[in-house]
Amino acid sequence: MEISMDVPPYLRVHKDGTVERMAGTQVVPAGFDSNTNVVSKDILVIPETAVTARLYRPNSTPQNAKLPLVLYLHGGAFCISSASDPVYHNSLNKLVADSNVVALSLNYRLAPEHPLPAAYQDSWSAIQWVASQAKAQEDWFRDNVDFERVFLAGDSAGANIGHYIALKLNNVSKNDFDFKVKGLVMVNPYFWGKEAIGVEITDPERKKMVDMWWDFVCPSDKGNDDPLINPFVQEAPSVEGVACEKVLVIVAEKDILKERGKLYHKMLSNSGWKGKAEFYETLGEDHVFHIFNPDCDKAKSLIKRIADFINEQTVNV
Repeated sequence: MEISMDVPPYLRVHKDGTVERMAGTQVVPAGFDSNTNVVSKDILVIPETAVTARLYRPNSTPQNAKLPLVLYLHGGAFCISSASDPVYHNSLNKLVADSNVVALSLNYRLAPEHPLPAAYQDSWSAIQWVASQAKAQEDWFRDNVDFERVFLAGDSAGANIGHYIALKLNNVSKNDFDFKVKGLVMVNPYFWGKEAIGVEITDPERKKMVDMWWDFVCPSDKGNDDPLINPFVQEAPSVEGVACEKVLVIVAEKDILKERGKLYHKMLSNSGWKGKAEFYETLGEDHVFHIFNPDCDKAKSLIKRIADFINEQTVNV
């Protein structure tokens, strides 16, 4: 079939409209993971759009033991992967085991079949669903979630969505959201912009490739300076509105997106935001390496850093 658009390394669109994904298409079932002693199940969270999520908790959790809740948003440039992708399922099992949390990993709808802002809308609907569970209908939420310790977390595109939710939470009343988002974890956040900065200047080929991604998932006249992808433009909402107590920004040394992550942390630290901005860099690694090489020492250190952040331990970095 003839190709109308090629979006490497993720997918291509054929002239008849068929979307052929080259990555992120594998799935594994929920269930018990003997390596981590974590159990998971799939649930429907947004009936109107048939959006599901995978819910995790340590298998040994005592009934009525209250654990932090992590709403996790996977990466994939808004166009590939899912909560049931083997690499994400494996990563969530490890995160839940190391952090001793309940986690909800969301299957937001993907572009191009569902162009942005569908992923943002689904993620906002998911946090509203979490709020509804404070009145507890789902049994794991009722028995095991501490709604005073809710965290947003995500990698790449998922970290971008986490930022969006944290800003939007600033405009809701306590009556609508009877829980507390304590922190935001942003692993290798996918932010971008038309003008190259830092290492982007010396790597024009990768810059051109990343430019293409946003134009594909969110075509508009604003391009890569759309406030959704570039929180540093003047028209973007101020980061002072991030509605949580602390933020952890994680970058990787060889990741072309690292300049934006560093800039985000700097901007947050220098703003009037009253929270604590933390920063962690993994040397010698590229974008979301911990997802694809989860058993290496640096990946284990990254997951431990997130676990420490969630459980409020003092960490020197």
